[in-house]
Amino acid sequence: MTGRAWTGLHALHAEWTKLRTVPSTAWLAPALAVLVAAVGAAVTGTVDTSHCTTPAGCVEDTPKLALSGVRLGQVAAVVLGVLAVGGEYAAGTIAATLAAVPGRITVLAAKAAVVAGLVAAGGTAGVLASLAAGRGVLPGNGFTAANGYPPLSLADGPTARAAAGTVLYLVLVALLALGVGTVLREPAASISAVLALLWIVPVVTRLVGDEAWRERLEKAAPMTAGLAVQATRGVDRLPIGPWEGLGVLAAYTAAALLAGGAVLAVRDA
Repeated sequence: MTGRAWTGLHALHAEWTKLRTVPSTAWLAPALAVLVAAVGAAVTGTVDTSHCTTPAGCVEDTPKLALSGVRLGQVAAVVLGVLAVGGEYAAGTIAATLAAVPGRITVLAAKAAVVAGLVAAGGTAGVLASLAAGRGVLPGNGFTAANGYPPLSLADGPTARAAAGTVLYLVLVALLALGVGTVLREPAASISAVLALLWIVPVVTRLVGDEAWRERLEKAAPMTAGLAVQATRGVDRLPIGPWEGLGVLAAYTAAALLAGGAVLAVRDA
């Protein structure tokens, strides 16, 4: 094994140990799973076919409805991503980390790999629980196969894409937060900046009167574009396609990580 590979494995092990043993971050992956599942189940339980002219006329996107808890669950992903680096700056331990692993990009890559793994695990658990809850709740609310709503199943292509895309969305959001946290260093400011980018842009977009500009902003907004991957009905009417929208979020994430890597490489600990 080369020295570089050994250093990379050492960095991975160190970051994994820190994230799973520090109380401020150890609970965030389970919290992510619980938030995604609980909020998704709660929202799903409040929607039924009684508000529609006919049950079949609802045209409700049931997989997207079941996965709606991601909007709140992503907060845990953002906090985890920020604290993976910002927590060390706040505690003053980042200097020891950089001294133990001389390659600063290696440190950031190790943090990114561990954060992505934890969020993927928590997100997968939350998504599977959300779909299971939706499969149990939706038929009682009128969303039955007879009314044009087959039971939620990963065997269905669009549902599987929505589920996998939701997990990827959470991972990208966490890595976006990691990049921003590396640039800003300060946890509270970093969390606020990422959540503002995710939530305020869609609010501003809805206030735009010009329809053409509103559609452009929806294509560029990271949360609106990224969550297009959850849509399983009316996909052709979306401002941006499911995978293209996730690509927009991936571009934000890549830019944040590149900026974080550049800043980490040149700035004192």
